[in-house]
Amino acid sequence: MDSSCTIVVPDSDILAKLCGTNDSNLKLIEENLGAEIFARGNELSVEDQDPDIQRRFKFIVDRIIDEIEDGAADSADAVASILNTNARVSMADASIVVPGGLRRVYPKTQNQADYIGLMRKCDMVLCEGPAGSGKTFLAIAEALRLVLSKRYRGIVLTRPVVEAGESLGFLPGDLEQKTAPYLRPLYDSMEMVLPRDTVLRLSESRIVETAPLAYMRGRTFCDKILILDEAQNTSQEQMKMFLTRMGGGSKVFITGDLTQIDLPGKVKSGFSQALALLSRVPEIGIMRMTSQDVSRNPLVKKIVKAYQNDPIKN
Repeated sequence: MDSSCTIVVPDSDILAKLCGTNDSNLKLIEENLGAEIFARGNELSVEDQDPDIQRRFKFIVDRIIDEIEDGAADSADAVASILNTNARVSMADASIVVPGGLRRVYPKTQNQADYIGLMRKCDMVLCEGPAGSGKTFLAIAEALRLVLSKRYRGIVLTRPVVEAGESLGFLPGDLEQKTAPYLRPLYDSMEMVLPRDTVLRLSESRIVETAPLAYMRGRTFCDKILILDEAQNTSQEQMKMFLTRMGGGSKVFITGDLTQIDLPGKVKSGFSQALALLSRVPEIGIMRMTSQDVSRNPLVKKIVKAYQNDPIKN
């Protein structure tokens, strides 16, 4: 058995992107393989007799090259996604390409890849998980992909308004201005995917609509994508009302974090109830993220773990 496996990369620009800044991508691949990679001229090689390592090395490098040739603007995201998700799933199926978008969105973990798959398979998906696990961002990106590719007519964004010592009635402005601070995180997610002027145009044309949860009763949304964020702060009555707003040809994405419930003590979370009840419906997708899926600053993952392991529960 040959002790090395060599891949020739004829294009120097592709080779540079593959290696990454200061060989950062190669270091990630080495860590994943448990073997050292050598770069000589336009050749990459792994010197290890294990046929499984050689096979994985060739497979990983070939997939990264395919992504770069397909226009991946950030090879580091592509590399991380390829290394951390199921090798049997193609990046075309696992990633999100928004027409006119700033970048391709890659899942950072296997759970994130499975979540994208559920959103494409099911008309209703509930995703529960900690802050930073990508549940809202991926839902926004997938919704934008579907709407801007003309498969749905629009997006409806909503969040429960949970007041903390200050009534909306005393805040300045009309209803839309009063609820804007609650919905700002959803627009932040959109601006990570699309240019700001595009997001503004979508909002002004009502293709992206914000609808305060308390004012959705009586409405039916057809051929649209409904996104309910911070669902852990819905009451059981609110959640039932929201779930029944779904009209023909629509999709519903619901996200929440059961560790961050801000409801008054005697009010039970509608999201918690919905997760239990709807898990029995095979057509509805249920996704549960963990601290391992947190893809913000590495400190956020450690903070989430610290709170999960806290023996003192408030």
